[in-house]
Amino acid sequence: MIREAKPQDYQRILEITNQVIRTSNAIYREEDHTMETRKEWFESKVEKNIPIYIYEEDGVVCGFVTYGAFRENPGYRFSVEHSLHIDKTYRVKGIGTQLLKHLIEHLKTTEYRLVIGVIDQQNKLSLHLHEKIGFKLSGTIENVAIKHGVWLNVCFMSLDLKSV
Repeated sequence: MIREAKPQDYQRILEITNQVIRTSNAIYREEDHTMETRKEWFESKVEKNIPIYIYEEDGVVCGFVTYGAFRENPGYRFSVEHSLHIDKTYRVKGIGTQLLKHLIEHLKTTEYRLVIGVIDQQNKLSLHLHEKIGFKLSGTIENVAIKHGVWLNVCFMSLDLKSV
């Protein structure tokens, strides 16, 4: 089931986020988030009327998707960057596909034109998911970030919402 996140989901969203930080390069960060930082993030989304959608199975939050500004300058106001994270236990079950498609349907009802995924080049599963849904590779930046002493390359995938 896909639904909007509620305050009682803070803990599970925090757990998934920190699991992703610790076990992958999907988030270019080395330190865990705290409950305080995740709560501030959640409340900021609510203030901006930006939904956080979660996928729940048998009462367990398995993953979430949301979006935010791509860049702050006004010229970018019709472009958003999404965040999609799935608990490792529930990956490769189609949950990410369902969440991302749900988010795209929401975004098509807004004034936004472009949704962007910023994905680590080694994350072949995520790159494939985005390509399958219709995102196109818009560019790669090499050695853009470092995590645990390793330089990372990031791919920008984009989907024109007016073409879907």
